[in-house]
Amino acid sequence: MIRKHRNARGFTLVELMIVVAIVGILAALAIFGVKKYVTNAKSAEARNTVGQISKNAAGAWAKEIMPGAVLGEGAVIAGANQLCKTAEAVPTAVPKGQKYQSKTTAGDDFNKGSSDTGWVCLRFTMEGPQYYQYNYNSAMTDPKTGTFAAVAIGDLNGDGVESNFAREGEVRNGNIVLSPAIKETNPDE
Repeated sequence: MIRKHRNARGFTLVELMIVVAIVGILAALAIFGVKKYVTNAKSAEARNTVGQISKNAAGAWAKEIMPGAVLGEGAVIAGANQLCKTAEAVPTAVPKGQKYQSKTTAGDDFNKGSSDTGWVCLRFTMEGPQYYQYNYNSAMTDPKTGTFAAVAIGDLNGDGVESNFAREGEVRNGNIVLSPAIKETNPDE
């Protein structure tokens, strides 16, 4: 009976402290991993949107624009390509640690202007809430040269440090050339 009692001992204090320390380390790693995962999921919005804006800009360039006037007999006219004109930033200020819901009524954030201006020309809109401010800037110096940039700026945690995502493109010999990747500055901020 005494032998049975000696074999039924519990854990020592040192063993319990080791288990608690291991659980604490695993919890700290899990919190860091989850935070990184959530931040990466939020910044995926910017990557996808900047990619879509730049693709829409290239598509708008490929669309030939011709005057609507009737041509005389035997007359010919060449098509012209244009970059979409610069768009207003949406929203006007960078959201700091919060989401922004674009206006979806007439005259909304993404549907201002004429068919060759900004977001309307790009045929781009966002219906859901967004973490980032989106910009589209373009400069056309002549029919064969020009540049544009699609940019997302955000401050996911509201600490004043902004993350920046940008994809650029330029007109070379009448064709659009896009940067091969999105430039990222402070993507986890």
